[in-house]
Amino acid sequence: MHAERNPVVFTKNGEVFANSRDVAEFFGKEHRDVLRAIDNLLQQAPEMRVRNFAQTVSERPNPSGGASIQSRSFNMDRDGFTLLAMGFTGGKALKWKLRYIEAFNAMEAELRRIANSGPTIDLNDPGALRGLLLTYSEKALQLEKQVQELLPSQEALQRISAADGSLCITDAAKALQMRPSDLFDWLRRNGWIYKRVGASHDLGYSSKTQSGFLEHKVTTVLRADGSEKVTEQVRVTAKGLTKLALLIKPALQEAL
Repeated sequence: MHAERNPVVFTKNGEVFANSRDVAEFFGKEHRDVLRAIDNLLQQAPEMRVRNFAQTVSERPNPSGGASIQSRSFNMDRDGFTLLAMGFTGGKALKWKLRYIEAFNAMEAELRRIANSGPTIDLNDPGALRGLLLTYSEKALQLEKQVQELLPSQEALQRISAADGSLCITDAAKALQMRPSDLFDWLRRNGWIYKRVGASHDLGYSSKTQSGFLEHKVTTVLRADGSEKVTEQVRVTAKGLTKLALLIKPALQEAL
């Protein structure tokens, strides 16, 4: 069985189908076994024969030189394929089912695009359709690669969220690779921190401290004249830093 093989789907009268021979080849099965599975399905649900499965009969030369041999197969729509593929089990089968579903999705999306913008390819040209399917398969692989590249960042965030301690907002901004003034502004606009009237320092909203995103600590601050004063400081916890990374970094949020 070849996992790198592209699933074959085709269009007919504006709908997408898969042929039982292509399905058998893609999943590394004998075609007669796939036909037997389809026949069993149709015996139990005969109404699907018209709606989801269309039998085709073709002739091929007899290797022995006698009369030509009739060979049958089925063209199945998405629902027919889905029901058939439920019987294919195992981890590899699941992976390949997903590839077939991606193929159906890609071809149906292209049909919708063509319907909206006018035909740009010959839907009866197998070569054009194979090229189109290959393009969408390549796009799917590129997206998968991008997600894999983001996974180390996801794992790093998970480690941060389980860490002890907290950071002042300035240090949290550095960890998020943004300017401290931008983070202060974001926290105020989004209901994380506020200032009491007449106060010089920020406080965290109780909803954020109760959620474990922020905490308050009494700290000593050095004045410009060299003297010290004791003040309360709002700090971002490891859990809060993880939450901020998810909220402020949309690209990473989509990958998680």
